[in-house]
Amino acid sequence: MPDLSGKHALVVGVANKRSISWAITKALATAGARIVLTYPSARLEENVRELGATLDNPLILGCDVTSDEQIAALGASLDKELGGLDMLVHGAAFAKPEDLDAPFSQTSREGFRVALDVSAYSFIALAREVRPLMQKRGGGSMLTLTYLGSERVFKNYNVMGVAKAALESSVRYLAAELGPDNIRVNAISAGPIKTLAAMGISGFSSILGHYREHSPLRKNTETSEVADAAMFLLSPSGRGVTAEVMMVDAGFSVMGF
Repeated sequence: MPDLSGKHALVVGVANKRSISWAITKALATAGARIVLTYPSARLEENVRELGATLDNPLILGCDVTSDEQIAALGASLDKELGGLDMLVHGAAFAKPEDLDAPFSQTSREGFRVALDVSAYSFIALAREVRPLMQKRGGGSMLTLTYLGSERVFKNYNVMGVAKAALESSVRYLAAELGPDNIRVNAISAGPIKTLAAMGISGFSSILGHYREHSPLRKNTETSEVADAAMFLLSPSGRGVTAEVMMVDAGFSVMGF
């Protein structure tokens, strides 16, 4: 476990105790980092504050990632309260249920916009806002979460797969731009995990079973495994790694027929 004492980490996308972002948050806090959590709406504020109460002196702020004004306000609050930032974890993602269930060609224009805005553009917007805060600290590390549906077709993943493909491309472009500032940008592509959001995908249980039967390790991915990989990428241990999409999926992605 790296020593992250004195480091500041912003985690966007924690919704409940089952989320991958929360597993990463707990690992960062255990390593000594001060955590900043955000909530997108009043409906989710209580959940985030309850989770934050289990941490040591967290900073909890509202931020709807579809609003440039709220992202700017978040950056101003971070500057005022912390004076700088070392790590960003981006776990925000959303697509309208009807655009996941319907055939991909039936994706609505508005549904496409929403999925790309929340799941991909928000990472760009947050990166732009926190860049000066990381520059103040001499550099930093940004991490987002993706899935193999960006490269391959998974039933009922549809527009989210397109959004994740855009997100992964954004990782590479951001890494190239921010590298001279000693800011690293990476993604983790985790295997399917039984989070509340994932369970909303029709047929998700069958996907879990397929991974368990066909991955080299013959197991499903656990949130703790993703958190351990995140700690490597976010901490000085991963100081030579940027622009990468790290697979944490029990090896499933290497398998053919």
